Amino acid sequence: MKPSIFITRKLPQAVIEPLNAEYQVEMWEKEDVPVPRDVLLKKAGSASALITMLSDQMDGELLEHASSLKVIANLAVGYDNIDLQAAKEKGVIICNTPDVLTDTTADLTFGLLMAAARRIVEADRYIKEGRWKSWSPLLLAGADIHHKTIGIVGMGSIGETVAKRAKGFDMNILYHNRSRKPEAEEGLGAVYVSMDELLAQSDFVVVLAPLTQETEGLFQKEQFQAMKKSAFFINAARGPIVNEEALTEALKKGEIAGAGLDVFVEEPIDSNHPLLQLDNVVALPHIASSSIETRTAMMNLCVQNVMAVLKGDEPRTRVE
Repeated sequence: MKPSIFITRKLPQAVIEPLNAEYQVEMWEKEDVPVPRDVLLKKAGSASALITMLSDQMDGELLEHASSLKVIANLAVGYDNIDLQAAKEKGVIICNTPDVLTDTTADLTFGLLMAAARRIVEADRYIKEGRWKSWSPLLLAGADIHHKTIGIVGMGSIGETVAKRAKGFDMNILYHNRSRKPEAEEGLGAVYVSMDELLAQSDFVVVLAPLTQETEGLFQKEQFQAMKKSAFFINAARGPIVNEEALTEALKKGEIAGAGLDVFVEEPIDSNHPLLQLDNVVALPHIASSSIETRTAMMNLCVQNVMAVLKGDEPRTRVE
């Protein structure tokens, strides 16, 4: 009997075609609706491999059900939705999709920064609502980006790639990370500083750190109060890194100038959420890596990783 693979979201047939020839492939056929938990548990119970989304919880309960499971290929660079310890205990290999999304995520992150600073979304809404009556000197005036200071929290590959884009805008680059990055310091002129220094000096605080026990709830009331009143907060990492109530209050009180957010604590975020009622917030539905080329590359990498493990080979991007 062919090994069974379950894919938790509808993917293009061209992507999964290599799997169909050798394996029994089942796929949740709804593109925009997550697979129900009971269905996921049932399918995982007999699957040799799972291709999962970051919204799928691969916890101890699921792994306990999955007696035949050999590999989980997560369609994301992050893997905070997976219980790595439980997977290790069950001998399940975990793979992710790093590197192929680095440039695309950096593009969106810097675009989010620009949109927040220059009030691009607000201006688009202004003209479409028929409110533009005349040119005026300070109409929707935003903040400059060039020659300002960017502070990057989490200087991984995406952080370094955002720093490259910032350098093109003649920005001063500060960063805070668990470890120093000599290559970024030498090649980009990035300066390693403490978190307190980064918050106090940055015109743009950009969060690109992974969600871990250390980073969960990292940004609280105190952190926003430590920022410049003219500063912008950009989060393209994970929502739970931020206390959203504290961020909302900081924006309402003018403790910071604005925010650009691609991620939220609860996803999808409720349309009535207080953050979405603020004009100085640009909000996106977790689309940092969402270009056709990059998402296709991520899907193909998941397929390659699954096939490698099921054939007894080492996958390209195993999570250690």
